[in-house]
Amino acid sequence: MPDSPPQDILLRTGGGMSPPDAAAGHAERTESLCPVCLGRLPARRVARDGQVFLEKRCPQHGTFCTPIWRGQPAFGAWFRPKTPSYPPFPATARGAGCPFDCGLCPGHGQHTCTLLVLVTTRCNLACPVCFASAGQSRAPDPSLASLETLFGELMASGGPCNLQLSGGEPTVRDDLPDIVRLARAAGFTFIQINTNGLRLATEPDYAARLAEAGASSAFLQFDGTNDAIFTALRGRALLAGKLEAVTRLHRAGIGAVLVPTVKPGVNDHDLGAILRLAASLSPAVRGVHFQPVSYFGRYPGPPAAADRITLPEIMRLLDVQTGGAASPAHFNPPGCEHALCSFSGKYLVQPDGTLTPLSRSGPCGCTPGSAPESAADGAERAKSQVAANWILPALPDKAVHAPGRTPDGLDLFLENARTRILTVSAMAFMDVWTLDLDRLRGCCIHVATPDGRRVPFCAHYLTAMDGTKLYQDPGEGRL
Repeated sequence: MPDSPPQDILLRTGGGMSPPDAAAGHAERTESLCPVCLGRLPARRVARDGQVFLEKRCPQHGTFCTPIWRGQPAFGAWFRPKTPSYPPFPATARGAGCPFDCGLCPGHGQHTCTLLVLVTTRCNLACPVCFASAGQSRAPDPSLASLETLFGELMASGGPCNLQLSGGEPTVRDDLPDIVRLARAAGFTFIQINTNGLRLATEPDYAARLAEAGASSAFLQFDGTNDAIFTALRGRALLAGKLEAVTRLHRAGIGAVLVPTVKPGVNDHDLGAILRLAASLSPAVRGVHFQPVSYFGRYPGPPAAADRITLPEIMRLLDVQTGGAASPAHFNPPGCEHALCSFSGKYLVQPDGTLTPLSRSGPCGCTPGSAPESAADGAERAKSQVAANWILPALPDKAVHAPGRTPDGLDLFLENARTRILTVSAMAFMDVWTLDLDRLRGCCIHVATPDGRRVPFCAHYLTAMDGTKLYQDPGEGRL
């Protein structure tokens, strides 16, 4: 334990801050883990002074209090209840209880929407911010034969879902196009490559080879619009290469989704600029998917409260930095995962680069007192919307642009609407301080283990303060 606890952690009664008082606001009960010993603990979401904190106390290691929601949209209005959708073929039984039985166990409340398969632990970067120490592991790459078997088992146990090939950095494998083909042959129709883009930017025909194999989309690490940001988060200047990767993906017919990790004091001032850049690169760029920084893996110490950024803060920063072009009123709570996990919205990019919102939530995220939604229905909608929105549309309609024809305003509007949709979303992954087992049980993003189990993303990467992993698996991954 550190000699001086960080600002967002209260150790016993002497940590320099008082935990939120339930009498001063609203409290909801849940469960979490101790950041030191990973023991399961009762926890509360406590509202105070416009913020919501996750508070928990370990009998051995003291009290931990971490902000999880700050300001508007209001937490209570944003919350969306769901009817659970239990896994059709549980791979593990209930034993030690959540989160120790993941596989999925029969008590998990959502089936798979996005499935990650880790194809390597190697990486060609050594980012200061990473889900795990990617590139440092000596675990061998899984063979093509083992991946073929795994894809078949995953399809049989859960049916079609969106597939993301991840790592490490999957493009360090020369046979990645072969892996894409194997996934296609197993029945996966939306296959996304989670990549830092280095090989895409430097190898002229690489994107085309992935496209020919059947890759649908690239989940492209993209933290900002200047190299000072990339140097802080990734250890080197990368902007020019990222832009080149987008160009080559576009030429190959693969849609790009820009994925910024948002860290306070590093790039939270640049969110509007990232969105404007994405709009200027439409239709090559299909979306921006912000990820508030989480603290595990390679992060060198416990975070302070000031190191946290929450979903409503990202919504408000986008509002301010875009002059209202991207407003909290344009974003909705998720229909698939837990309401505290994400937000999303959709825009039409006009020819001049301005954004027209296509989704609105109104003054609050959903109607208070409304009936719970079906988690199964939400998962199916999420799968289809991701696949539809993140794939690069076909080339412009030749009839509209035929020689000798002057397209009218309706023609151009429909062509623009077909090709220039930009999604804007965010996903708040949990670390050991923010882990909420209610949220975890509603997770729809799962990591496939080599033996065919599915572990919720935040459980798979969870580490204690000393770096001990909750799930010791040879796969590693990138933030």
